[in-house]
Amino acid sequence: MYYEIVKRTIDILGSTFLIIIFCPLMFISAILIKLTSPGPMFADIPQRVGKNGKMFRLYKFRSMIVNAHEQIRTDPKFSKLYKEYKSSSYKLFKDPRITKIGKVIRKYSIDEMPQFINVLKGEMSIVGPRAYFADELEEQQRKYPHTKKLVRETLSVKPGISGYWQVSGRSEVNFDKRIEMDAYYARKRSILFDVLILLKTPWAMISGKGAV
Repeated sequence: MYYEIVKRTIDILGSTFLIIIFCPLMFISAILIKLTSPGPMFADIPQRVGKNGKMFRLYKFRSMIVNAHEQIRTDPKFSKLYKEYKSSSYKLFKDPRITKIGKVIRKYSIDEMPQFINVLKGEMSIVGPRAYFADELEEQQRKYPHTKKLVRETLSVKPGISGYWQVSGRSEVNFDKRIEMDAYYARKRSILFDVLILLKTPWAMISGKGAV
């Protein structure tokens, strides 16, 4: 109970402060997105799976072409790419759907900044597991059956903007290792653990290591 109260307080104060600090950067990013590619400012992606399986809309700057999530699944020209996407634990290191400005904002995690809105709404936390797509969880659990218990553990807490696997390996690890790290965080969560992850987050953003 103490942990939840302190964590929520940090989430509210931290998100408010960071939105104010990064407001100019987010404003410039939004303008560049609109000027360099047709489509909305925010990514048009399906809802994500939150705590206890509750679905929510994740706010994220659009770094890809419009309707990219659906196109890779239905457009024949992306069929080979979709197979690669699924075989590599729903991550692509060379994705033709990414726009020019998208490459920059993804590398330095600028596209993630609107998620502070999700934190203020109580759907996410500053620190927590990855916010997964529903079809991603279903497909990956079929591929890695032993991860079902780990998924349940992971969904027992709010997803986060930054997290244990993000600062440890980010996109460079496959789903089975990633969900194992997310579940570990859910089991061992504490204010100290959150602080250690937050201390590593700026370097992960600046270096762009593993970001796709």
